[in-house]
Amino acid sequence: MTVRMLTRYHLELLVRSQRWLPPGLVYLLLMGLGVSGGDEALSAAAFSAGLLVPVTGWLVRSAVTAEPAQSRACLVAAAGWRPVHLSALLAAALAGLALGAAGLAAVLLVGSGSSGPAVAAGLLATVVCVLTGTAVGAVCNRPVVAATQYAVPLGLGAMVLVLLVPGSPANVVVRALVLGSRQHTLAVPWWTFPGAVALAAAAGWAAVAVAERRGE
Repeated sequence: MTVRMLTRYHLELLVRSQRWLPPGLVYLLLMGLGVSGGDEALSAAAFSAGLLVPVTGWLVRSAVTAEPAQSRACLVAAAGWRPVHLSALLAAALAGLALGAAGLAAVLLVGSGSSGPAVAAGLLATVVCVLTGTAVGAVCNRPVVAATQYAVPLGLGAMVLVLLVPGSPANVVVRALVLGSRQHTLAVPWWTFPGAVALAAAAGWAAVAVAERRGE
């Protein structure tokens, strides 16, 4: 089985099990409360992107715990630990991107000051924050942190850190949108995309390595 096939399987499992609903509904609820018609598009896009870090981390947890143990064991026997766990992370990232794309489209439609640069910056922020949330979810959930009583608070703390710590791709890109909204000039930090890709790749590699070693 290829990673593509396994990713589609995990996406279908995420949808059928309705485990996407809690993070998805929380995202939609907070967007509804935090964004209104006429808001500046860049600030609204920054709000949408920032929300995607915890929401995508939640989706990762939903994806890696959605499959019953017996079913997962059969899948691993057929395909191996690496592609199975990697595909679960990819499924969560794709679900986060779908939510983020819908949210960004909404804020650009109802917000003021939408432009080509604003769209490009919003897309960059969306992708960077989804990748960052995927990275945090990968290292704060099974198999790296198996116990729920540790995984949830650790994940929440890590998500706050990546949004607040200067130099984090998510922090830099969200701050750029907020400052662009206030100053009416936008300096797009394009380096945050390869930075977020590297972060997600490193976290995914670590999670897969732990999955192979522990057999989880």
